[in-house]
Amino acid sequence: MEIRRALPQDFRELLHCLKMRSKYAVLLVFVVGLVIIEKENNFISRVSDKLKQSPQALAEANGTETSPVLAENGSLASLRELDAAFSQLRSHLHNITLQLVGEGDPGPRRHILLMATTRTGSSFVGEFFNQQGSIFYLFEPLWHIERTVTFEPGGANAVGSALVYRDVLKQLLLCDLYILESFISPAPEGHLTPFMFRRGSSRSLCEEPVCTPNTKKVFEKYHCKNRRCGPLNITLAAEACRRKQHVALKTVRIRQLEFLQPLVEDPRLDVRIIQLVRDPRAVLASRIVAFSGKYETWKKWASEGEAPLHEEEVQRLRGNCESIRLSAELGLRRPGWLRGRYMLVRYEDVARAPLQKAEEMYRFAGLPLTPQVEEWIGKNTQAPRDGSGVYSTRKNSSEQFEKWRFSIPFKLAQVVQDACAPAMRLFGYKLASSPAALANRSFSLLEEAQPSWVT
Repeated sequence: MEIRRALPQDFRELLHCLKMRSKYAVLLVFVVGLVIIEKENNFISRVSDKLKQSPQALAEANGTETSPVLAENGSLASLRELDAAFSQLRSHLHNITLQLVGEGDPGPRRHILLMATTRTGSSFVGEFFNQQGSIFYLFEPLWHIERTVTFEPGGANAVGSALVYRDVLKQLLLCDLYILESFISPAPEGHLTPFMFRRGSSRSLCEEPVCTPNTKKVFEKYHCKNRRCGPLNITLAAEACRRKQHVALKTVRIRQLEFLQPLVEDPRLDVRIIQLVRDPRAVLASRIVAFSGKYETWKKWASEGEAPLHEEEVQRLRGNCESIRLSAELGLRRPGWLRGRYMLVRYEDVARAPLQKAEEMYRFAGLPLTPQVEEWIGKNTQAPRDGSGVYSTRKNSSEQFEKWRFSIPFKLAQVVQDACAPAMRLFGYKLASSPAALANRSFSLLEEAQPSWVT
């Protein structure tokens, strides 16, 4: 019949139009499918009515009597034929849709930005996304920009650094990894570099085909953890990024949320921003251990009282807390451009209930939490007490998050409380009024998280 001969040509045209893999293409598939299905239903209905009438019409025209059985069999055969064609059409449409969006696919492409500061647990939380196989995850790519472009703190230079970071972030989220070649030192040759910062912290950069065979006499400064790979091929990494369903990136080098508005409003991106914060007293205690050389004055002042605590160091601490607070206040106000795209998370809440918080973050991002992520969380939040290094992401999280209370002198805690009180109040961190209160584990320094922190 004519309808059966026309179907293949219609599908060739439909397939040609739907080669672009995007949410608009998916929408077009469903719209076209609904139109075709509706037309086919109408067509079958009309043909069915005619077929039911045709035996009687033929009999009247020929002046002969038609067998009821013959008439019924002819109508049913034609309807079955049309029904088979209709079923084939629906099957083809279903297959096309699966090819475009992927069977079991979590939906449109997401771009997740984990925004934090150093020693807030961002490496640990970043692993929640690094362990998801459909996410292309990058660990601190802005480190290269900070090392190459020097900006003095404050004023126009701070604005300039934020703009550079933002523009690089946008390209990275779009899988343009070549943008890093201008900042990696020494410069890559032929798109190959053995100097990608903390490559081993990004599973996507250590999987095949990005992990090329090891090259003799080439020293990989930041090597993969569980396998030996050759120098990073940036072209292969960019292709792997485009093949992954989603992109996630962790950075401690962006603190001004307002500068990210053009990135959030870019129609090519679907950005979700998770701002991770931690008690600033715990952050200082952790930094004194991790970056001991930079905090000699703090240590001497706290233990011996020999060296005065310089005012610029206190001001720097206050400035850090204020920039974090201002960004959080902006996000919690939910301006139109940020509505539904911002989430505030406290590290302490993650440490107490990691799986629950991971589920909340994935729900916010519009992604399903996979068994691989759940398994990683189970293995890495119940580590032995002596198995947690300074940079380790494997911790007994329920015991670790308040450990700082027994390592920081009360006089240092007071300095932090004075400098960061507005931020601490916003995030629900209680002030300790005495050394006994600071060291008393039964006295909680943490208020309950607010539901309004999750958009």
